[in-house]
Amino acid sequence: MVNSGYENEPIRGLPGHLPAGEHIIWQGAPDWKRLALTVFHVRIVGGYFALLAAWAVISGSGATGIFTTIVAGLACVGLLYLFSWMVARSTVYTLTNRRIVLRMGVALPKCINIPLAVIGNASLKRHADGSADIPLELIGPNRMGYAMLWPHARPWKLATPEPMLRAVPEGEAVAALLARTLAEAVPEGRRFGVASAAPLAGTGKALAA
Repeated sequence: MVNSGYENEPIRGLPGHLPAGEHIIWQGAPDWKRLALTVFHVRIVGGYFALLAAWAVISGSGATGIFTTIVAGLACVGLLYLFSWMVARSTVYTLTNRRIVLRMGVALPKCINIPLAVIGNASLKRHADGSADIPLELIGPNRMGYAMLWPHARPWKLATPEPMLRAVPEGEAVAALLARTLAEAVPEGRRFGVASAAPLAGTGKALAA
């Protein structure tokens, strides 16, 4: 399911040409600002350094200590924003009528191919800006390492890692498109829909289409 080490993409986001009968339905990438907030937690980091600076003032550390704390905090937050931008810039999510492809990796680019047939559940987590996270639960023996997927992995699912489309702009529309594509690709008695904080696709209980 994983390809790595490629240098040239014949099609953006894909390691090779599509086989006959397969076509691209949607492509997208994470919103880097939302990544900074939800993956790298820049608000928490900034708040931590703000507390350190406040403590430096209260404890009388002097101008040098306070200034050093503020500069360190700004540098740390800046680096996290920069890395978020790099992650978003190097990531392409591709949905075809047969699979989902995650092209990712800042230093070591790789592609992860996920056939639609092995997706048992897909969930939707909306954000205030309209973006969304879409984790994919895989069925059967199809498992991938958490470290290999990160940051495109559902948080805290360490034992059974789930690939996740992170901070996708217009996430609800993308989730609905994914639901329709899954329903068409794996139609064996399964129906798909979109619900807030609930599965949008699955092999178990049906959702309203």
